[in-house]
Amino acid sequence: MTPVPFLRSPPFAGIASSTAAISRSADNGDVAAPVSDEILALLSQFRVGGDFWGHRPHGVHLVVREGVPVDGGALAGLWPQQIGIVPGTAGAPTYGLQGVRLPACCDPWALVAQARAVHATGDDDLALIAGLLDVPLIGPDGVQVDPAMLRMTLKARLAAATYRDCFTGAPVDAAQVIMQLADWRRHLDGNRGISAASGMAFWKREAIGHFLWDGLEAPPFLSARRGLRRARQQGGALAIWPSRVPPETVGEAAAMGVPVARVEDGFLRSRGLGAALHPPGSVVVDRTGIYYNARAANDLETLLATHDFPQTLVDRAARLRHRVCMAGVTKYGQEAGQMIVLPMGRRTVLAVGQVEDDLSVRLGGAGVDGNLDFLARVRRAEPDAWIVYRPHPDVQAGHRKGHLPDASVLAHADAIDTGAPLMELVQAVDDVHVLSSLTGFEALMRGCAVTVHGMPFYAGWGLTRDLAKATGRRGRQLSVDQLVAGTLILYPRYIDPVTRLPCGPEVMVDRMANGSTPPVTWLIRLRMLQGKLRRFMTLFAEFLHG
Repeated sequence: MTPVPFLRSPPFAGIASSTAAISRSADNGDVAAPVSDEILALLSQFRVGGDFWGHRPHGVHLVVREGVPVDGGALAGLWPQQIGIVPGTAGAPTYGLQGVRLPACCDPWALVAQARAVHATGDDDLALIAGLLDVPLIGPDGVQVDPAMLRMTLKARLAAATYRDCFTGAPVDAAQVIMQLADWRRHLDGNRGISAASGMAFWKREAIGHFLWDGLEAPPFLSARRGLRRARQQGGALAIWPSRVPPETVGEAAAMGVPVARVEDGFLRSRGLGAALHPPGSVVVDRTGIYYNARAANDLETLLATHDFPQTLVDRAARLRHRVCMAGVTKYGQEAGQMIVLPMGRRTVLAVGQVEDDLSVRLGGAGVDGNLDFLARVRRAEPDAWIVYRPHPDVQAGHRKGHLPDASVLAHADAIDTGAPLMELVQAVDDVHVLSSLTGFEALMRGCAVTVHGMPFYAGWGLTRDLAKATGRRGRQLSVDQLVAGTLILYPRYIDPVTRLPCGPEVMVDRMANGSTPPVTWLIRLRMLQGKLRRFMTLFAEFLHG
């Protein structure tokens, strides 16, 4: 019987195993690549291999593979509930051992790490992990196995497989597969303990189910009230889309002792935004707050303030930033409009409008009262500059609040632009003024000067000119690539629009650059028509009122 590769993919819900596969047992003609001690060190660091996505029972002091005899002396001082019996092959003898029969799919790393000993055969996943974690392995003969022998067995097991990039199909080595599995583990671990999800738009639910799958299941979509009740009963958290649950939900959760995980669109996502009903390609799941709320701490702010960014991560972020800029990827998609003509010999400023009732404006706007107030502040800060105002695309599409009549805009700005390629415009002006827009972050990635009137997540780290009062939680000096590492690599989750597998930001950037987005459905077309009608009514009302 061909052994199952030690490095293998989780059984992602709704995804064919052939799509997700990252390894297969080598054919006889395949030449096994040697495996170094560095590979084993990576395994120990990231704890991948075996069924790492499985159940994590607690309180297990002795781990026994069913069918392996255990000497009575090994059970001294243990209660049956401290002995975990991992299912073996069908019909394996139990030898009368009393203990807790564990689920078939358990995280072997979590099991072995808490055990004082493991009883299994020398080629068992449990045994190989015991050898890496320095936990004694007792074989079927009752004799402890030399850890060096276990490491040699693991090296042979790793070499007896071939590996592939599940996103491209290209062959890769074991180290690359370990890093992919490490990303998956981080994604799945971030979903542990979420009991229910509330406030998710129906057209986002399939994607959200993939984002919140924890290796065993995805949380059910329930009303906020039912979700709170389920979370309290299970001792878990409630995932919410903040703008789509009743305002009292968070307070009720606190009163009930239910943790809340806030889910929002990430910083890189499929074209079309919410206005066109394209499901998100990226989300963030924040357990302490949310990145756009400057009034309270959140996971991203804490990460940026405290994380020890290793050089390998910073180098990865630099490559990612270069990739993003070269591909022309932005949250708003690539645009093919005509570039606006900027005056020569004069300081030029781009003022970026936003959706006025967006939570990022209400909670991160630092008291700025809408787009008109923002424009007036830009003019006060730049009295002699030539200012071009860029309205938000969702406002232009007629879907969201924040439209300003041209006369009101031109009382403070010199021009209005709605069609120039945004990133080309960002790089052409002398300064980009934002309230809390993501455009400010994208401008920083491209080496542009950014002035911030609010307090978005990228302000307060020494990279922007900040006009709002600083919070006491920021102040650490970061490089742009450290900011990118936290914001685009560590904080969000991504789903590949092609395979529907969790992926890294590099895959998402490549897909966006290649135009790999979901097809335009009848629902998207209806939503676009609704926006055009609303836009027409707004302009018609302006015409009637002069």
